[in-house]
Amino acid sequence: MKFKSSLEPTNALIDLTPLVDVIFLMLVFFLITSDILPLKSLNIENPSLACPSAPRTTQILVVMDAQNVIYVGSKKEIVDLRSFRTSLDYEIEKSLCMHPAADTTIVLSIDRRVEYGDFLRLFSVAQEAGLKLRLVYSDTTELCLD
Repeated sequence: MKFKSSLEPTNALIDLTPLVDVIFLMLVFFLITSDILPLKSLNIENPSLACPSAPRTTQILVVMDAQNVIYVGSKKEIVDLRSFRTSLDYEIEKSLCMHPAADTTIVLSIDRRVEYGDFLRLFSVAQEAGLKLRLVYSDTTELCLD
């Protein structure tokens, strides 16, 4: 008995080679661009001291990026210029509670594209806190005048 079928046999197969090539390239790309944490793999045993000493200086980091966004403290809390003084006072108080004998310094890291007026407003508010100020800059010998 012969059955009629409307399906005809075909020799067209799907070639998976280009798909495998693209997936392999993506895998290599993600492996190369991913963050690798080499320090976690190191097993370092630090020596212990009989009496731990407090740090001599502590720093409160203040960052202003090119879009005039202000980040305060080690956790980089985002604040505006109006609430900057309140946030800075909180960070100073927290630093003094943790390290009362340490000399606290406010470190200002300002993007070079920030307008001078905005920089001065931030600088004056930080100066009102009464602590030492330090400005972060990159050392380039091209700018030095002889």
